[in-house]
Amino acid sequence: MTIRNTLRDHGQRYRPRMACLKKAEKVLLEMQDPKSGVKSQPQRLVITTIPHAITGEDIVAWLADRFQIDTREARGLGSMLVALGFVYPLQDHKRLLLKPDASLYRFQTPYFWPAQQWPVEDTDYAIYLAKRNIRKKGLLEMHEQEQYNRLHKWMNHKWDFIVMQAKEQNRAAKERKKPDRVVFDCQERAYWVVHKPPPGTVSAMDYGLDRRIDPNADEVTGLSRCSFSSQVVHSVLTRHFCHHTPCFFLFSFFLGSSSQVKTPDYYERIMIFTQQSIMRPRVKSSVSIGALVKYSATYNSHDPFLSKCLPSNPWHTDDVTYWTLNMPNVETPTKMRVERWTFSFGELLSDARGRDDFRRFLKKEFSGENLAFWEGCEDLKWGTAATMREKAEQIYKTFLARGAPRWINIDGKTMEITVNGLKHPHRYVLDAAQTHIYMLMKKDSYGRYMKSQVFKDTLKKAICPEEHKFTDAQLEQNAKNRRPSLSPIVLRQRELEERARMAANAPVDITQHLICLSRHSSPPPMSIRLRMTILSCIVNRRF
Repeated sequence: MTIRNTLRDHGQRYRPRMACLKKAEKVLLEMQDPKSGVKSQPQRLVITTIPHAITGEDIVAWLADRFQIDTREARGLGSMLVALGFVYPLQDHKRLLLKPDASLYRFQTPYFWPAQQWPVEDTDYAIYLAKRNIRKKGLLEMHEQEQYNRLHKWMNHKWDFIVMQAKEQNRAAKERKKPDRVVFDCQERAYWVVHKPPPGTVSAMDYGLDRRIDPNADEVTGLSRCSFSSQVVHSVLTRHFCHHTPCFFLFSFFLGSSSQVKTPDYYERIMIFTQQSIMRPRVKSSVSIGALVKYSATYNSHDPFLSKCLPSNPWHTDDVTYWTLNMPNVETPTKMRVERWTFSFGELLSDARGRDDFRRFLKKEFSGENLAFWEGCEDLKWGTAATMREKAEQIYKTFLARGAPRWINIDGKTMEITVNGLKHPHRYVLDAAQTHIYMLMKKDSYGRYMKSQVFKDTLKKAICPEEHKFTDAQLEQNAKNRRPSLSPIVLRQRELEERARMAANAPVDITQHLICLSRHSSPPPMSIRLRMTILSCIVNRRF
C-alpha cells in the first residue's frame, strides 16, 4: 500500500459504520485467542509453508461450538467474516466464501480491517493493478483488465508515477522471504476483492452514497446568533414554566443549540404544543411491551432470517424457488402467505394476490367500488406529478360525482372536504375519503371475507412447499449459476427496442403519408419518377 495523500476524501470518513463491524471484531479477537481460539499451524501450500494457517472446517466447528448453532448457520457467519475482509482465503481468491473443508485461510492483519475506514482511492488501486500486471506479464483477470485500461486512460497524466510505485513495491516484495511474500500478496488481493468486487458480486462494504458532513456531529451555537435578547426569552420561559421543570431545561437546550433567528412567538407556539403533548394520554409500558411481544411472536415464523424459509432460503442457497412461489400475482399462493392475510387488514391490502382475492369477494357483495377507489387513491398518491390532475379528475368522475358509474358511500362532511380540495388537487387531496373507505372495509367487509367461502377455498388450494436440501456441491453450482440482475437502463433500452419493432411491423397507411407530404408549404418541383421512388420506399417501410 502507498502513503495516502492529504486531499479530502469527499465525506468518505463520514460514512456510517456498520453495526456488525464491532461485533465481528470481538468475534475475531476470540478466534485469535491462543488458548480458546481456532487452532492455527503451519500448512503447506504447493511448495511453500504458510505460517499460522487455519482450515475452513476448523472455523465452522469453532463458530458452531462458540455460539451453539448448527453447521449451516456457522458457515453463513464464517462467510460473512470472509466477505467483510476479516478472514481471507489462501487458495480461491475470486469468491469470498467459507468452504467447510480443508481449504486454507488466515486472519487478516488489523491494518486491513474495515473498521479502519481507509478511503479506497483509485490511485492505490491503479498501483495494485500495475503491480499485478508486471508480475503476471499482462495476464490479468477480465474485470481487472477493464479497470486497468480505464484507470490508465483516466490517470494518464500521472501514470509514470503509478508505474514507478508499482515497480518499487514489486522490487521490495522480491526481497522478502517466499512465505511472507505469498501471505502479503493474499492479504492485499483479498482487500481489493472486498472493496473492488468483480462484476456480479454483492459487496459487503457497500455503504451507499458518500456523506459530505458528519450526521452525528452536534451543532453547538450560542444565543449570540439570535436576533432577540436572552432576557426576553428567559422571561417567556419563566412565565410559563418553573426553573426546575423538564420543559424549562428542554427549551434552554433548544435555545443553546439553535443557529436560526427565532422570535418569542415561535417559542410560545412550541410551549403550547408541549403542554398539549403532556396532557395527552399515554400507553403503559407493560401494554406497549406486551403488544411488541405479541407482534414478534406473530411474525416470527414469517421472517426468512429468523425461521426456516420454505422451500429454501435464496440468500443462503442461491435457489430462486422461494421468490418464484411468492411472486406478486402468482396463481396459487403458499399457505404462509395466505395465513399472513389474517394478521391484519393492512397485510391483506399490501399483497397484490390478496387484493385480487378480496376483490372477487367484494364483487359478490356488490361493493367492489370501495377497493377500486382505494387503489385509485394509492395510484394518485404514488404516481407521477404530470398525471396527478388528470387522475384526480378521473377518480372524481368515477366515484364521487353525482350519478357516477361507481359511486361510493361517504358522509357529507368528508365529501365536502374532498370536493373543496379537488379545486386545487395534490397527491393527498383524497386522504379523508380514502381513510373513510379503508375503515369501512376494515370494520365491515374484512371480517366477512375471513369467514367467506372465497377465503376458505383459497386457503384450501394454497400450497405448502417441501424443504429443499442441497449438498455442498449443489450449493457451489448454484452460486456459479447466479447472475446479476439487469440494469434499469438495459431494461429501458429493451423496452424502446420492442416498441420500435412493434411500430415497424404495424401496417402503414399510405394515404396519411401522402397527406403529410401535400401539407408542406411551397414544395419543390418533383418529377414523376422521384414521386414513384418515395411511394415505393413508403410501401417497403424504408422511408
